[in-house]
Amino acid sequence: MKNTLNISAYKFVALPDAAEIRTTLLDRALGLQLKGTILLASEGINLFLAGPAEAVRAFVAQLQADARFADLVPKESWSAHQPFKKMLVKVKTEIIRMNHPAIVPAAGRAPAVDAQTVKRWLDQGTDDKGRPVVTLDTRNAFEVDHGTFEGAIDWRIDKFTEFPQALLEHKAELQDKTVVSFCTGGIRCEKAAILMREAGLEHVYQLEGGILKYFEETDGAHYHGSCFVFDERRTLGADLSVTQD
Repeated sequence: MKNTLNISAYKFVALPDAAEIRTTLLDRALGLQLKGTILLASEGINLFLAGPAEAVRAFVAQLQADARFADLVPKESWSAHQPFKKMLVKVKTEIIRMNHPAIVPAAGRAPAVDAQTVKRWLDQGTDDKGRPVVTLDTRNAFEVDHGTFEGAIDWRIDKFTEFPQALLEHKAELQDKTVVSFCTGGIRCEKAAILMREAGLEHVYQLEGGILKYFEETDGAHYHGSCFVFDERRTLGADLSVTQD
């Protein structure tokens, strides 16, 4: 019986008080007997939590009471067991490390496309203006090896900090195409899309909510294999259940 609710969510928003709210969030999560990881930085929040549904949703509701997180929309999946061993809340320099300080997502996002739009574009092979559509996997190579979109561009990076250099080396192949950047939950492809826009690529979008939201809102069409997740479930299929790969 799958009675453990797993959520992931992030938001780029100015958090000058990241260190101060760390203790508050840890105390709340422990009080609700949740486990997982919350990363805080001056650029925002990134969280992965699991526990009984009512406890998880109570935590999210408390978080959304802070105006800065009011529009936080978690991605949900279910499991039979708690996939985390402990509850951690950490303050970091970046909630997803890129080592490119000029990229400030809170100052303005790259355009995003929802899962249904991406599926439609991939069905027809072009965007709504007739431009060829390519998908760009911004994840690490070992994650891509578990599964990715059919024909996705994969630069075989070993860590996200390598993405800016990879873009410099491969930018020409993206010219005159509509590029949909994607990742597990949206956080990496958001930074990647902003960087590509700033590099002069006009038609770049991020997949809203990443692969997990795509699985949640479509039948997983055009995606082959599973999606690696950073907890004990390891990989999820298009139905968001644990796979055995």
